[in-house]
This record gives sequence, C-alpha cells and structure tokens, in this order.
Amino acid sequence: MRMNATRLAALAATLVTAAAAAQTAPHEALARDIYRELIEIRTVHPDGDNTAAARAMHKRLLDAGFDPADVEVIEPAPLKGNLVARLRGSGELKPILLLAHIDVVEAKQEDWSDGLDPFRLTERDGFFYGRGTMDDKGMAAIFVANLIRLKRGGPKLRRDVIVALTADEEGGTHNGVQHLIDHRRALIDAEYAFNEGAEGQLVDGRPRILGVQVAEKSYQSFELEATNSGGHSSLPRRDNAIYDLAGALERIARLEFPASLGVVPRMLARQSVPFETGERAAALLAIAEHKETPEHLRIISTVPEFNAQLRTTCVATRLEGGHADNALPQRAKATVNCRLLPDEKPAFVLQQLQQAAGERVAVKPKNDVVARPMTDPAGTVMKAIDRVGGSVWPTVETLPIMSAGATDGSRLRAIGIPVYGAMGLFQARGEVRIHGRDERLPVKSFYQGLEFHYRLLRDLGDRP
Repeated sequence: MRMNATRLAALAATLVTAAAAAQTAPHEALARDIYRELIEIRTVHPDGDNTAAARAMHKRLLDAGFDPADVEVIEPAPLKGNLVARLRGSGELKPILLLAHIDVVEAKQEDWSDGLDPFRLTERDGFFYGRGTMDDKGMAAIFVANLIRLKRGGPKLRRDVIVALTADEEGGTHNGVQHLIDHRRALIDAEYAFNEGAEGQLVDGRPRILGVQVAEKSYQSFELEATNSGGHSSLPRRDNAIYDLAGALERIARLEFPASLGVVPRMLARQSVPFETGERAAALLAIAEHKETPEHLRIISTVPEFNAQLRTTCVATRLEGGHADNALPQRAKATVNCRLLPDEKPAFVLQQLQQAAGERVAVKPKNDVVARPMTDPAGTVMKAIDRVGGSVWPTVETLPIMSAGATDGSRLRAIGIPVYGAMGLFQARGEVRIHGRDERLPVKSFYQGLEFHYRLLRDLGDRP
C-alpha cells in the first residue's frame, strides 16, 4: 500500500509526538493532552462549537475530583458555551482569576503547509502547530492542567483560583466575558486576573523579554458625514459632499495627538535601544532617560509600532458617497477608527476630530468608551511575575507593555479588576503567526510556560 506525502508526514509527526510524550513528566503529559483536545475541537465563529470545548474541560475537572458545584458550563446561546471552575483555597484572601478564550479565528487546510492540519495538534521540528496554539488555547490548556495539578498534590492556597474559558473573544455575537460580567459576576469576582496580552521574546534562541500587558488602548469609531442639496452632474458646483469629506479626511490624516510618556513607553524605549541603530536608537535612549526633544519624538513617531505607544491614533477605515453616476452627491460618509490611550478623554478626541474636519462635515461617535485604568506596573504582582520569571528563565527581563489593540482583559479592567497579560509563552522576536498560516509555539516554551504559571500560582496564592 502506498502513502502520499501528506500521510507520511502525518505519520512521522505522530511517531515523534509519541516519543516526546514518553519523556515528559505526568503533569506535562496531561497538559499536552488537554492542549491537543482543545486544538482539535473547532471553535471558530459562527459554526464552531465552543460549548464542546467547555464541556470537554468540564469532564476533565470532574474526573480529577472537583466538586460539580465548583465547575459549570454556561451557555448563553447554542455553541457559545463558557467554562468557569474554582479551586477552593482557605478563603483568607480574595481569588485569582485565570482567563483564556477558547474560540479561534478561522483557518483553512489549503492555506497551511503540507502535512499541517490547523485543527490537529502537530509536533514537528521542536514546535507545536495548530490554530490556537498561541492564541489562546495554549494558556487555556496550561490553566486547566495546573488547576488539576494543584488539586491532586499541591498545598491548599489562601486564595481560591478561578479559571474562566470563554467564547467570542475573536468576534461573534456572545462574548463570554461580557456575559459573565452582566449575569454571573460573582463567579469571576477576583482581586486580579491573568490573561493573554503579551508573549515572551526569544533573541538568538534565548528568552530575553517577558512581556506583561498592563494597559490597553480603548476602541472608538467616529462617523464623518457631509451633506449637500445635490443636483445634476452636468452642472457641477464648488460645494460638493464628496469633496468636503475628502478635505476633512486629508486634514485628519495630518492630525497628531499629543505624546504621553509614562512609565510603560519609557521602559519599552529602553528595552528597544539594543535592537535599533543610528538616530532611532539615539531617540529611544533619550526617551528612556527623560531627555527627549521634539525631534526625538518626531523620529520615533515615524515608526507605527512606536507611534501607537506614544499617543492616541485615528485613521480612516471606511468610505461611501453619492447615489448615482449622473448626480451630484447629496451625502458622503466615512468611518474613522481611533485607539485611545488609557487616560485620554473621549470628548477631547471628538473635539480634535471636529476641528480638523471643519464645519461642513459632522463628526459623531459610533460607540461609547468605558474607562479602563492601567494595572499597576510595579506592585506586588509584577514583582512576583519578575521573581518567578527569573526562576524559570534566568536570562529574562520583565517588561510591562500597553496593547495597541484589545483583549477581553479590557472588559475586566472596566469593572475594576486589574489584569496582567502575562502569557509566559515565548517565540522568536518579530515572529507573528497568530491568526495566520502555520500558527505555532515552541514545544519547550509550552512546558516552560506551564511551569511558570504553576510557580506563579503557588507564589501569589499565599501572598497578600
């Protein structure tokens, strides 16, 4: 019987995986098996089954001896299930919440390399491949495995540990975190939470940066609209809704919000200096040392990744106008999407946009912004992350960061629960495969992340 190349590659991967599994400790083998099970349950919106994944973890925890009263699958809509589980401590201190989403973005077999099925965990060349290996089923598997490990053999902590595995973080109609906040708040109430948000960075194969997300920008879109009485296109006039809108967008394109240089962007600047050269390295060093000039800020602002850390940003993302080829436009609209710094006032952003757009174009917000305060980047929890991180990766430096995008952590910050986006999962600096082709995580990183989070729970579970 002949096998094609894809089947041979799959068989080889299976043999490698079996050999590797035989060399792992029992708690590592358990974590890997949970990881595999989660990856192989398709949880994409709208037809993937998040409830099946939640129920699979529910069974795992009950089989490990958890009280059924402490493990619950909450399904606000078909396929949109969430799991909330609690490891009981002494109750002397408030709980720790471990949050991970188990929905993933779509992935198509034909888009991935030969021998890689996005919905099958494949171990190859020192990596785990599969949709969600990084975002965010790796953390989900680690949280469940460590909860079981603590239940089976760890000391009783002074805090309860809550695990919440949720739906529709990547998009969809039933965001699990928001549902729990709105309807089952008591289940997830905690002193602070751990979530995704910042991975670790490998430089020359060595762990160098342990990122910890302590802040996220807020998302707010604005509608710009120009109106006109219109008329026949054979009789053009200078007043034209499309021209008015185009002029407004051109002015907004030149709009730059003030830079805000708090502790997080300055620490990022210092960490980035060794990876830059010339005037960019000099500008970053000046920012890190509180010696920046307007010219230093100008240089750094030309780099989108740095600029997004310095200030609120706004950009046009959608456009429509006119109603017929032979008619002057009576209406033209655009959407401008803004990402606000945590302390930016939405009223100020609106005022700046309206001023740039001019009086002939109306500007109005399309959504509200809820305050999402920054998590303390230097307190007890950050010190524990740094201490435990150093015990696992002696070469690592802990770096608090702000996400230019958003995670479900923003929903918890909005209700007063501090969130630390500490994944403890490392990949090569500059590698971005999340949401893309051949998503992967180094095998070694998965097991080290497992140990990091276990030690962190042991440390903080007894610490006021």
